[in-house]
Amino acid sequence: MRLNSKIIFHLMGVLLLFNGLFMLIAAVVSGIYKDGATLGISLASIASMFLGAFFMYYTRDHKKEVKRKEGYIIVTFGWVVMSMSGMLPYLFSGAIPGVTNAFFETISGYTTTGASILEDIEAMPKGILLWRSITHWIGGMGIIVLAIAILPLLGIGGMQLFSAEAPGPSADKLHPRITDTAKRLWYIYVGYTVAETILLKLAGMSFFDAVNHSLSTLSTGGFSTKNASLAYWNDSPLIQYIVVFFMFLAGSNFVLSYFAFKGKVQRVLKDEEFRYYSIFVIVFSIIAAFVIYYQANVEVSEYHPMVLGAAESSFRHSLFQVIAVITTTGFVSADFTNWTPFLTIFFFGLMFLGGSAGSTAGGIKVMRHLLIIKNGLLEFKRTLHLNAIIPVRYNNKTVKEHIVYNIIAFFVLYMLLFIIGALVLGALGLDFMSAIGGAATSLGNVGPGLGSLNPLSNFNSLPDLGKWWCGFLMLAGRLELFTVLILFTPYFWKKT
Repeated sequence: MRLNSKIIFHLMGVLLLFNGLFMLIAAVVSGIYKDGATLGISLASIASMFLGAFFMYYTRDHKKEVKRKEGYIIVTFGWVVMSMSGMLPYLFSGAIPGVTNAFFETISGYTTTGASILEDIEAMPKGILLWRSITHWIGGMGIIVLAIAILPLLGIGGMQLFSAEAPGPSADKLHPRITDTAKRLWYIYVGYTVAETILLKLAGMSFFDAVNHSLSTLSTGGFSTKNASLAYWNDSPLIQYIVVFFMFLAGSNFVLSYFAFKGKVQRVLKDEEFRYYSIFVIVFSIIAAFVIYYQANVEVSEYHPMVLGAAESSFRHSLFQVIAVITTTGFVSADFTNWTPFLTIFFFGLMFLGGSAGSTAGGIKVMRHLLIIKNGLLEFKRTLHLNAIIPVRYNNKTVKEHIVYNIIAFFVLYMLLFIIGALVLGALGLDFMSAIGGAATSLGNVGPGLGSLNPLSNFNSLPDLGKWWCGFLMLAGRLELFTVLILFTPYFWKKT
């Protein structure tokens, strides 16, 4: 079977055109604030749209069919192409000189990792700050899922793309047609973003900051407009609680949000993954709060002292950081690596948890952990009853064997890639804590790491090769490993 290369290039054109249109929004904002970056962002927008239109025009006679192989290529290369295009505003405006740094910032944005190389975020032009947040927002729900919503206009079906973008164990559909599913998810996504913006503005944030943090929150990204991230508002607990609430929503399955809006609340409460996701957040927050209250120094900023007492501060910071790490949002209200050695290891472990399947969060995902644990416990029964068929059950339904095998394979690959990732960073000169933290946070799309990559630092200290390597880990983690790694297998490229 020959690859349908024309449809691949055609959809790359669609994504570039789409990217360029979003750059125009950042250019307009840049013009309003007269921050000096308007021309650079505008040129980047024109270049992206021109190249996109060029690809679309010269592949207009493409065969309107996307098979599984093309789906994987379009998803992976789509993210790369969008990142290559998305770094142009940084380069053309001079905000981030150097291709390596610009690409790192961009792929960190699209993969919703939130790791940054910027030393002084607040000195950046407003248009550039908005563009950073927009890359989060585009990547949050998936560039390809967004493209699926407009594919019918091109006469192209999108099922293959959706399966490549969301290869996890969840198969919930809101509507039989995949296009309608994508649209409904985006309505919820946009609605939450608007709601959070309004609430943050009412709570005291400027409108510009509210928009940027809403774009970053719902995408579980983590880019902020402040050097101190959400620690800038440590004297405004309401702002942090609003962000916590929307981080929690963003880390839950968006399909459940749809059911909740339809009045099917019982379906949400009975969902096994949502129950455990909620339990994990509550239990881990309580553990962290007790440790902070009795052992740690929670005074994180001389400029923003705790104003409501140690108990409230302990609870708020623990809840905020637990949700920020579990959902892989990566916002920071405090440097958790400075609390206690126990909490440093504790939060490092949470980097491997991840949010819910069907959310914008990265990581392994709660559902996979549940199924791995259930299957592991059932092995004890199978050892005693060799001839018995004892299936894994989830939400009172039997999970097919091939799905369990897929999840185990995913977990093994994830841990192998983490180990290899840490070894590469160690070989590039990073100390032990920085290497394992950098690998875990990049692969899990979390944002803050450990050691020299701690929550109140940045990734600018990484050598150039380390930045490209972390970018690869971010991409592999965001696309759930198989979509990217399958392209490196020889049999993928064999003609069948």
